[in-house]
Amino acid sequence: MHSVLVTGGAGYIGSHMVQALRRGGYRTVVLDDLSAGHAAAVGEAELVQEDMGDRGLMRALLRRHRPSAICHFAALARVDESMEQPLLYYKNNVLGTLNLLEAALEVGVARFVFSSSAAVYGEPQEVPITESHPTAPVNPYGRTKLVSERLLADCAQAYGIRFVALRYFNAAGADVPARLGEDHRPETHLIPLALKAAVFQDQELVIHGDNYDTPDGTCIRDYVHVIDLVDAHLRALEYLHENDGGSQILNLGTGAGNSVREVMDMVGKVTGVDVPHRVGPRRAGDPARLVASFAKAKDVLGWEPRRDLEEMVRSAYEFLRIRPEGYPSTPEGFGDFGRPRPESAEVE
Repeated sequence: MHSVLVTGGAGYIGSHMVQALRRGGYRTVVLDDLSAGHAAAVGEAELVQEDMGDRGLMRALLRRHRPSAICHFAALARVDESMEQPLLYYKNNVLGTLNLLEAALEVGVARFVFSSSAAVYGEPQEVPITESHPTAPVNPYGRTKLVSERLLADCAQAYGIRFVALRYFNAAGADVPARLGEDHRPETHLIPLALKAAVFQDQELVIHGDNYDTPDGTCIRDYVHVIDLVDAHLRALEYLHENDGGSQILNLGTGAGNSVREVMDMVGKVTGVDVPHRVGPRRAGDPARLVASFAKAKDVLGWEPRRDLEEMVRSAYEFLRIRPEGYPSTPEGFGDFGRPRPESAEVE
């Protein structure tokens, strides 16, 4: 039975991965500082609540558990915040990855699955985007992901580690049977914001521009179900454990995309309620289309997305119905978060 360390395992995608690992028979330990994650989402997995700034702690943790691989999700991930506080992002995302790599090399852990991002590409020159597309991130968040990828690549060449870096496009949806879903604070993602606007009717969704060169004038993004993302991570672990293939950088998307208005229409279909909204100005740096090619992931991992937009929205809606106030403050029960809802919701 393999043991896996999951950094950021109390976060949105990380927590889904933790539960999938446990269902698959992996021994799992979670490292998360809970600055953005939720202890309740970890379930019965062991949770070590510490940040990644302490290399000695990580070295001791790795020596105690001797994982065969590390799934590295831990990162700050808000583009707007990275523009305002770039040093915070470099310290957390890059230095945290560096500390993790140093500790892993000291202990002898040589397999990594890295949570990267489509933000490494910047403004697309063509769509769908392949892994050979130039990388030119336009914000500090994307730059920290690209630097971390290059750290892994340099360590692979120098020390013989092997990694799979997975560049996500837009994660969405929930694992309803596991009572897992999306609960960012503040929430910046379109699907949960549109659902909350429709269900609670006390906030207005802001569409950032409706005059793009797309069929309905709103931006098109590539949404992929979180359960499909987790499947790719499990396949990446199998790839690293079961063969001697080289390190890989792979896109995870659907090869298609949906506009903001298409997402709103789907929310209306699923909930039976129109999404209250208004149109605001464009945001600087927002491309009209971001759509991934997943051909390489299919070739290397045998992976392809299986769930469509309706399944993403429907599962996210069911999670909202199960946990209307988000995750409980403790694993034992719901807490009173006292979170005021904003008058308008900004879409990432």
